[in-house]
Amino acid sequence: MSQAPHPGPGHPEPGHPPFDRHMLEALVCPVTHATLSYDAARQELVSKAAGLAFPIRAGIPIMLVGEARQIKAD
Repeated sequence: MSQAPHPGPGHPEPGHPPFDRHMLEALVCPVTHATLSYDAARQELVSKAAGLAFPIRAGIPIMLVGEARQIKAD
């Protein structure tokens, strides 16, 4: 059984609930324990402290460092 391809940044997967922004109050970066910001366009939770962006798939944040995208510091 194969999975359908991910629709890409900024497009929640069809048939799945969108990310619940209230989760931001409970979630922290698994590396630094700093607060996260929500990037709706990319469907990611961003930890500026760690320089990582954690993907949101099917409305569920994937808080695994191995799944995170490294971001460049401003």
